[in-house]
Amino acid sequence: MNKMFAVIKREYLQAVRRKMFMFMTVFFPVLIAALFILPGLLISRGLGDKKVAVIDGTGELRGAFLHRLTPEVPDPKKALAGGGRRAELPQSLDVEYADARGQRNLDAAAKPYLDRLNIDKSSDGRLDAVLLIPANAFAGNDAKMTFYSRSSTDLFSQERLGSIANRAIQRQRLTARGIDPTVVDTLTREVPVSSVQLSKSGEQKKGGEANFIIGFIFAFLLIIPSFIYGLETMRGIVQEKSERIVEVLVSSMSPRELLTGKILGVAGVGLTQVGVWLLVIAAAGTFGAASAMAAGFNVTQFLRPMVFVYFGLFFILGYLTFVCVYAIAGAACNTDREAQQLVAPIQMVMMLPWFVMFAIITNPDSTFAVALSLMPVYGPMTMFVRILVSEPPVWHVIFSIAVSIVTIMVFFYVTAKIFRIGILSYGKRPTIPELWRWMKVA
Repeated sequence: MNKMFAVIKREYLQAVRRKMFMFMTVFFPVLIAALFILPGLLISRGLGDKKVAVIDGTGELRGAFLHRLTPEVPDPKKALAGGGRRAELPQSLDVEYADARGQRNLDAAAKPYLDRLNIDKSSDGRLDAVLLIPANAFAGNDAKMTFYSRSSTDLFSQERLGSIANRAIQRQRLTARGIDPTVVDTLTREVPVSSVQLSKSGEQKKGGEANFIIGFIFAFLLIIPSFIYGLETMRGIVQEKSERIVEVLVSSMSPRELLTGKILGVAGVGLTQVGVWLLVIAAAGTFGAASAMAAGFNVTQFLRPMVFVYFGLFFILGYLTFVCVYAIAGAACNTDREAQQLVAPIQMVMMLPWFVMFAIITNPDSTFAVALSLMPVYGPMTMFVRILVSEPPVWHVIFSIAVSIVTIMVFFYVTAKIFRIGILSYGKRPTIPELWRWMKVA
C-alpha cells in the first residue's frame, strides 16, 4: 500500500510541477472564454455595415426601406430572463431603394445594380447585395423574391431583408382590405415568450438560454480533462515501457499497485486543475452575477451547491471509466503513434454524448437521453447534464452511479490483467484476439 501511495505522489508531483500544467491551469479559462467570445466578435466585425439595393417591382414598399436598417437593442433584463425580443445581429444595412413599378423586365431594371456587385472594393458605388421584389408580390401565389450577393453564404442579410419585405407586404395586404395601419401594427405585434422551468416542488426557474449555455460549459469541463489526462496516463506508460523504467518498477511492486497509483495520481492532477478552473470562472463571473442579480436574474438557480458536488462525483466516475482504456493502449503498445491508432476509434465511440449534447440538453427526459444516462461509459456525462438542466428521478441518479461504479470495477479488472502482461511485452502491437488471450492468461 505504501508503494502505491508513493506512485500516486510521484505521478501527482511530476505533473503539477510542469510549466505547461501551470500555464494551462491559469490561462485555460481565458482560452475558453476567447473561444466563445472571439467568434462572435469576428462575426460582428465581419458583418459590419453593408450597402444593399432593393429593386421593388410593386413600388409600394418604399417606406420599409427608406431608412438605414440598424439592429435593435433588446431590454437586458428581459434578455437575461429569457423573454423579450432576441438580440438582432450587430449589422447595419444601408439600403438603396429603387422603384421598378411598371417595368416589364425586372431583371433588366436590376442589371445596373447587379453590375455594381463586382466593381472594385474602393469604389463608392459598390453594392454587397441586391434584393428583387416581383411586381406580383401582393397577389401572386407563386411570387418569389430573389436575393443576389457576391457570397452564397450571406444568409444574415438575406434573412433580414426578406423578413422586412415580407412584413411590409403583409401590412400592405391588410391595409388594402380596409384595415387601419395602426390596427395592423397592433394585430401583427409579436408576443415575447419567457422560458420557465417548473420543478417538481413547484419552483419556477427562468432563463432557458442561460441554462443551455451553462450545460455546454460544464459538459466541456467534464469530458475534456478526462481525455487529456487519459492521454497523459497512456503516454506515461508508453514512455516508461520504452525506456525500460517499468521493469524496475514492477520488480519492487505488483502491476496492480503500479496501475492503481498511476490512475489515482493523474486523477488527483485532473481534480486539482478542474478545481482551479472552477474557482477562476467563479471569480471572473462574480461581476457578471452581480449585474444579473441587479437585473432581476437569479444566477443561483443554476449554480446550486449540489451542482458542484455532482460535478466532482461524475468527473471522478467519468475519468476512471475513460482512463482504463488509455492504460490498456499504453500497456499494449510500444510507441505513442501505435497507442493513438489503437485508442482513436474507441475514443470516438466514448465521445458520443458530446456529439449529441444539443439533443440531450434540449430534451433531457427523452428516451434517448435517459437510456444514455443509464448506460455504462456514457452515464457520468449524460446524467450530470440531465441533473443540471432538469430534475431526473432519484433512482435514475442512483442507478447511473451504481452502473458507473460497476463499469469501473470491470474495466479496472480487465485493465489490470492486460496491464500485467502488456507492460513487459515488446515488439509488434497486439491484436484484439491477442489482448483477449492476455486477459485470460493473466
